[in-house]
Amino acid sequence: MSSFSLNVGMKLSWPIGDVSRQQIQMGNVKIMACVSDGSTPSQSSFLSRSQTYALLKQQMDVAAKSEDYKEAARLRDSLKIFEDQEPVLRLQRLVKEAIAQERFEDAARYRDELKDIAPHSLLKCSSEATTLGIRVQVRSVYIEGRSQPSKGLYFFAYRIRITNNSDRPAQLLRRHWIITDANGKTENVWGIGVIGEQPVVLPNTAFEYSSACPLGTPSGRMEGDFEMKHIDRVGSRTFNVSIAPFSLSKVEDGSDTFSDGS
Repeated sequence: MSSFSLNVGMKLSWPIGDVSRQQIQMGNVKIMACVSDGSTPSQSSFLSRSQTYALLKQQMDVAAKSEDYKEAARLRDSLKIFEDQEPVLRLQRLVKEAIAQERFEDAARYRDELKDIAPHSLLKCSSEATTLGIRVQVRSVYIEGRSQPSKGLYFFAYRIRITNNSDRPAQLLRRHWIITDANGKTENVWGIGVIGEQPVVLPNTAFEYSSACPLGTPSGRMEGDFEMKHIDRVGSRTFNVSIAPFSLSKVEDGSDTFSDGS
């Protein structure tokens, strides 16, 4: 897994909208988290399959770590059978195999099929976008130790770097997140600033923070924007800085950590 710096001494926050609330302890940090309730029959069926897969994978990892290789091999075979029966998992594996074998036409075909049935699965766990010289980079990771697949809780942390490549100081005033789970259920969440601050980002400097998102499915996506304002002139209008879509996924995709290049 790529390195991901999450300092539990930092203040982590999750904005609360009109959804139920849950407190999660992480070290000496308390996170107020949004939790979705309710599902349709088809969603329940999907969640049941997703939870089964997540539990099998978790059990295989535990067996491997405890050196129970016979059990780990059995669970690996069970996972393979499960993947063959799940279209998204099967297509993801076929894409990887086709690329590894340099069958690029097959890989493109599998990728198109995957895009049709589960477009969010093609997203990386990192994203980057620049608006008016403000660059926003995001990297997410799955936190297995805080997740409870048997209860439909999957915990993701993400780190954001905001770099001001313009020649004007800008202040972050508000945030807006759009969170979509694997069932297509979407939540819009708004809040003041980030981690209790409304930071000013000076030219050629950066501001970083970490936060977290519990989800009801093993994968999903996030995107949004920051409302910011140049503070070097009286009466400057606010503007929205894009946060490009990124995935929340249990599967490590090899995304790089933040690069310093502009």
